[in-house]
Amino acid sequence: MKIATTLLLGAAVLAGGCAASLAQDSGSKPLPAVAPLPSKTQAPSASRPALRQAAATAAPAAPAVGAAVKPAGDAAPSPDAPPDAKAADAGTAPVQEAKNNSAGVIDATSEKDAADSDSVVATVNDESISDFELRQRVSLYLALNGITQQLTPEQRTRIRTQILEVLEAEKVQLQEAVKKKITVSPVEVDKRISAMMQDYHFTIQQLRQNLAAAGASEDALRAQITASIAWQKAVQDEYGDRVNITPEMVATEMARYAEGANKPHYHVMEIFLPVDNPEQDAKVKKDAEEVENQLHQGAPFPVVARQFSQHPTAATGGDMGWINEGQLAPELNATLAKMEVGAVSAPIRSTGGYYIVGLRERQEPLGTKIADAPTGPTGPAGTLPLARLLFHADPRTPKAQLEEIVKVATQIQQHYTGCKQLDELHGKMNGTVYMDLGDAKLADLSPQIQEAMKNSKPGEAAMPFQDEAGIELIGRCDKRIEIKTAYVMPTRQAVEDQLFQNQIAALARRYLRDLKRDANIQVRDDGKPDALIR
Repeated sequence: MKIATTLLLGAAVLAGGCAASLAQDSGSKPLPAVAPLPSKTQAPSASRPALRQAAATAAPAAPAVGAAVKPAGDAAPSPDAPPDAKAADAGTAPVQEAKNNSAGVIDATSEKDAADSDSVVATVNDESISDFELRQRVSLYLALNGITQQLTPEQRTRIRTQILEVLEAEKVQLQEAVKKKITVSPVEVDKRISAMMQDYHFTIQQLRQNLAAAGASEDALRAQITASIAWQKAVQDEYGDRVNITPEMVATEMARYAEGANKPHYHVMEIFLPVDNPEQDAKVKKDAEEVENQLHQGAPFPVVARQFSQHPTAATGGDMGWINEGQLAPELNATLAKMEVGAVSAPIRSTGGYYIVGLRERQEPLGTKIADAPTGPTGPAGTLPLARLLFHADPRTPKAQLEEIVKVATQIQQHYTGCKQLDELHGKMNGTVYMDLGDAKLADLSPQIQEAMKNSKPGEAAMPFQDEAGIELIGRCDKRIEIKTAYVMPTRQAVEDQLFQNQIAALARRYLRDLKRDANIQVRDDGKPDALIR
């Protein structure tokens, strides 16, 4: 089954309210989701310096995961950094501040919220997690996923349970970071937020508006990011000097890649939920099924991975990089071999727990001859099957509003799946017009449409453009042709960095497991309708 991609947070408020429902599932392009990761051309991950940079700039990682890298130092914040951030502070903020402020603050807190804020839903080594903090983090998760539809009580309870488990692990990690006297500077947090805004293409004002609309707060977001950075530093401090990658190990791995060069390669996304003891198996499986359900309902894979995956790849949205056929466990390999590009698997029981994998790209064996997809008219008598989605606008429309319309139309174009999608979006958005143009000859269409579609490929949509009627989005209705690529051997540096990542990932998971085992974690049932019982 393909997953639908949820359009970006705060897409826009278009003329006539035509974008009011864009935050919902648009039936758009499968993997990659809203914030695509850079495409890789080699099997292992990027170089170790690049990994460090990614850790400093990635969107919020799952706090329950130990990433393998240090954030970058206290460089100047990006120009897009939050204007009122504490970046002016020359020093670093103790992690204790994240512990004290992790509940977050919102200006419009109701009296009921204020009363509930002291209600304790769990304790971790005598440090409490309040109901208010939990609700803030649930709201943050829903906001970052663009989930606006009403959840059933069962769905909300399930999400609350999962988020509470993340908060419990986060508390353990923060307590360990405090013991190590680890600090996180406001600049480091600002850089993460700036990178997130760039990935999701919204401003700090739009971020704050959407967080407030979802009942979340910027403070809750900053607390989550602070915890993620602190845990990365704790893992690096504990194990960074213990990982030793020898030339012999690299040579062996290079030989293995050479042996697999004649096999298909997969660019894999993963979400991993561990089973620490057999008694947890049924519960973890149910949690994994709920995560899969969220993905199929439109939650972006990278966001869900950052929130729930218990593997260091969560720091990069679950991106495993390129894997050749036979490299993973047999049950995972068998699933990938049957998947289409853009598909997401059901939970797979493997060593250590349950995996959900997404196939982002596929490469054919080394040396495979790849035919280019045809461009331009491919139908009878040089025609193209086309459809049109028009966003009404006139010359008097304010420039800022036109820019928002173009931004939303561009998002649709980037995640376009076919003419049916345009028709469905028209049904959700007031102020738009949908028209099936049928098999059209380019010569009979406007010069702008001719220019936009002359080099188009099957199943693609042209970049939106403006004409007298408004903002036009023209899409092809023929079936998209999957563009195949051939495998490229990785460099020695890339192989070394992948080995480093693999070793420290295993150490990080053991580190967290030991900390949780030694912690005193108690979950309280306070009698609420959506009480969390484990």
